[in-house]
Amino acid sequence: MKDAAQPDVIVIGAGVVGLSAAIAAQARGLSVTVLDREGPAAGASAGNAGAFAFTDILPLASPGILKKAPKWLLDPLGPLSVPPAYAAQIAPWMFRFWRACSAKRVAHSTAAQTAMMDLSKAELEPFLAATGTFAMLRKEGNLQVYESEAELKASQPGWDARAKHGIEFRHMGAAEMAEIQPGLAPRFTHGTFTPGWYSIADPKLYTLALAEHFRSRGGAIERAEVTALAAIDDGVEIRTTNGNTRRAAQVVLAAGAFSHRIAKSLGESIPLETERGYNTTLPADAFDLRTQVTFGGHGFVVTRLSTGIRVGGAVELGGLTLPPNYRRSEAMLQKAQTFLPGLKPTGGVQWMGFRPSLPDSLPAIGRARATARVVYAFGHGHLGLTQSAGSARLVADLLTNQSPTIDIAPFSPQRF
Repeated sequence: MKDAAQPDVIVIGAGVVGLSAAIAAQARGLSVTVLDREGPAAGASAGNAGAFAFTDILPLASPGILKKAPKWLLDPLGPLSVPPAYAAQIAPWMFRFWRACSAKRVAHSTAAQTAMMDLSKAELEPFLAATGTFAMLRKEGNLQVYESEAELKASQPGWDARAKHGIEFRHMGAAEMAEIQPGLAPRFTHGTFTPGWYSIADPKLYTLALAEHFRSRGGAIERAEVTALAAIDDGVEIRTTNGNTRRAAQVVLAAGAFSHRIAKSLGESIPLETERGYNTTLPADAFDLRTQVTFGGHGFVVTRLSTGIRVGGAVELGGLTLPPNYRRSEAMLQKAQTFLPGLKPTGGVQWMGFRPSLPDSLPAIGRARATARVVYAFGHGHLGLTQSAGSARLVADLLTNQSPTIDIAPFSPQRF
């Protein structure tokens, strides 16, 4: 006989992916409890750029990044950094990343990412409507800016790939750019505008709203740090740091950058690494921002949120334990002030968070090898918010033994 206190599903992780999955499972009639080491929206879901980047179908692992990486790595405050104290530990992940940069693997990853983006975009607006968060959606586009015609031409293969998949964009010169976003420095002579780039008013407030919706439908969110999972006859046993154990018929592991540690208790070694993201959120009147602006050559974006202007991005492959290096936030803010001369750089709040990233830029979505009762949903890198609704749909399908809407083989946790 089932324990009345035992839910059908326990979701580990109260970020945007975990809560979206919990809500989707709840909508299928399952009783759901969410466990998180800190509570809702405490990690990367709180401090991301707030974008639904459906046009970002190209993996970070690509021949283009291999050309840029050596130059970037020489700058400790540049777009891509590996702290010396972490270099040896990340070497195996970097090798897998390098292998994922081959043309054949990039084509495979791009096709898979496109399918996931199409699903996530199709699921997003119905999900927002169902959760009462539709008013938080913005459709203001994204302007990628370049410092020369040569830089624009160098980006063309990526735009050709997007065109092949039906993604709308248009290249433009300085005059047209100024109509979309006044106040850019003259050094930016060319740009590409993608109108299909959506955003959320504030990612932390959105995630907290999802938590409230989940609770209002009878869901429970508890603070607990999960250390291990174990298969049992009628479900899964969850062990926590305080020595307590919980049981559920099924478990969803969506603990972001900490997920691989928990998966290891099931005997799986998944090459998840941590991209440490930095940003500064300035007051709302810091700049008249009308669209998200991406400074691709410098690895950061400037985004308008309901709570301020956020300057952030870059990639620091530094793991979970090194102290934050807020000089990276300061370096991006100084560049932003140069690139947007009217930007007021005072009164900002700095942040650092952990992006869970796999070498081929695809998430891990699928069942654990040790037990079909554990479903993985982590490793979304920069795209957790973007792919949250699509991932939730796939997780709910797996939990209810439905055929997933898209082919999930490319996202297999056992693919490495």
